[in-house]
Amino acid sequence: MEPACGDNNLIGDGETADDILDGRFRVIQKKTGYRFSLDALLLAHFVRMKKGDALLDLGTGSAVIPLLLYHRWGCSRVAGIEIQPELADMARRTLALNGLSDQIEIIEGDIQSIEQLIAPRSFDTVTFNPPYRKLQSGKINPLPEKAQARHEIHGSVGDFIQAAACAVRASGRIFLIYPARRLAELIFQMRRFQVEPKRLRMVHSRAEMEGEFVLMEGIVAGGEELAVLPPLFIYGEDGVYTPAMQEIFNDLCVAAETGAG
Repeated sequence: MEPACGDNNLIGDGETADDILDGRFRVIQKKTGYRFSLDALLLAHFVRMKKGDALLDLGTGSAVIPLLLYHRWGCSRVAGIEIQPELADMARRTLALNGLSDQIEIIEGDIQSIEQLIAPRSFDTVTFNPPYRKLQSGKINPLPEKAQARHEIHGSVGDFIQAAACAVRASGRIFLIYPARRLAELIFQMRRFQVEPKRLRMVHSRAEMEGEFVLMEGIVAGGEELAVLPPLFIYGEDGVYTPAMQEIFNDLCVAAETGAG
């Protein structure tokens, strides 16, 4: 999609404005740097809210998740917290590009000091796709945006869960996507901060492969009962998206057009 004349001022040098969901939204991203991935779409589809709920997205990056969930659930209030100034700026310009500057707020700051950024217990739902690599594991990307998005430089999964538990109201819901290989650590940290795992779905690239990611829903001070959903396979044997993945894309497209959950 070619930018409209007024849109050119929103897209900086070295940036692209990429279509998602068949052009229903556009996201400003660096040509080389942090770029949102399929994880964001999977998480946005996994979230369950009530119409009019207040939503907070931690480490919002390109603000893709707030953008999608605002339309899907008709949220009364939406905010995203982002520690990297350049990403926060791109997120604000993405919202302007989609006509949502007045509907979604981007807060620049550190989730480890969340009480200085928002009022505690002021959101119904919190989402996040946290950095998943320990600082000691793997080569750190030389691009700062990618390094901070992938490695626990500005906070571990425990820090994100603690921030979410602070932000969400009593019995509020927390949704996240995380590497399957770190599921034990995820559940440990959730229970450490009194967030009870309630719904889980394993995501596999293909049916014959091990689980790659886990989608998780937790409730603050919830009772002990976990629903394990059928696994999600992204690609079929032919290398194209499975019917289940096509259904996810279709659902998000419909929500983008109608605003229905």
